[in-house]
Amino acid sequence: MSVRIGIIGGSGLYDMAELTDREEVKLTTPFGEPSGPYVIATLRGQRVAFLARHGAGHRITPSELNFRANIFGFKLLGVERILSASAVGSLKEKYPPLDVVIPDQFFDRTKGRVSTFFAGRGMAVHVSFAHPVCPELSRVAYESAVAAGARAHLGGTYVCIEGPQFSTVAESQLYRSWGFDVIGMTNLQEAKLAREAEICYTTIALVTDFDCWHPEHDSVTVDMIVSNLLQNAQMAQRLIAEAVSRVPETRACSCGKALAAAIITSREAIPEETKRELAPLLSKYVS
Repeated sequence: MSVRIGIIGGSGLYDMAELTDREEVKLTTPFGEPSGPYVIATLRGQRVAFLARHGAGHRITPSELNFRANIFGFKLLGVERILSASAVGSLKEKYPPLDVVIPDQFFDRTKGRVSTFFAGRGMAVHVSFAHPVCPELSRVAYESAVAAGARAHLGGTYVCIEGPQFSTVAESQLYRSWGFDVIGMTNLQEAKLAREAEICYTTIALVTDFDCWHPEHDSVTVDMIVSNLLQNAQMAQRLIAEAVSRVPETRACSCGKALAAAIITSREAIPEETKRELAPLLSKYVS
C-alpha cells in the first residue's frame, strides 16, 4: 500500500495513538536531514507518513527547521497530500483558545528563511501562490474538524513570524489592524515548498491562547497554555484521523500541476546535477 498522505505534528502533537503497523524510515535529502524519522503507519485503513516537526523532545526552533528536507522527504515517500497541525495564537475574539482555524491565506513576517528548492541550483522557478493552500484538502480538514466536535472556522489569514520570541504588543496590535486572524511561526515555508513539490497542503491551526494584544493576556499562565496544547493535541488526533478517512482517492485540484508553467529556465540550461538531485520534483517536466 503506497503512502499518499503526510501528517506534520506541531507543538504538542509528537505522535498519534491510532497509528498501527508502524515502521520508522530515516531519509537523507539533497537539503540535509529532516527533523527526524518518518513514522510510516496505518490510520483508518490508509498508509500515512507522520513527522514530528520539531523533532523528538521538541528540540528544533522554528528558525532552525529544515523545511526543505522535511517536505522533500514526503515527496520521496510518494506523499500527495499533507495535513499540517500547528499551535497558534488568536488575533480575534471570535477565535478563543481550543478553536480550530483552517486558514486560506498567509502573510510573511519571517526573515531570510529559504522557501524554495531551487535557490542556488542554476534554475528559476516561479509557482503560483495566490491561493497558498489546497481548497479541496482544506474543506476536508474543516469538515473533519466539525465531525470531531471542534469549534471550527474555514478561512482566515495566518501571519507567520520569525520567532522564537512572541510578538510585542505593538506588533500584535498592528497585525490585528491589518485584519489577520491567527499567528504562528512555521507553516508558511511548508506551504510554499509543498506547492513547489506539487503536494496538496493545508494548515490545521489549533488556538492555544490570545496573543498579547488581549487585555486579559497577563492572566494567562504557562500551565494554562500547556493544558490547551494537550487538549488541542487530542483534538488534532481525532480531526486528522477523520480527515484521512475522508480524503478522496484522486485529486480534483491543480496542486499536482504547480510546476507545469513555473519553470522559466530553458531545459538545456538546467545543470545535470540539479536534474539528478531534484528528479523527484522535475522528472515530469525535465528529461
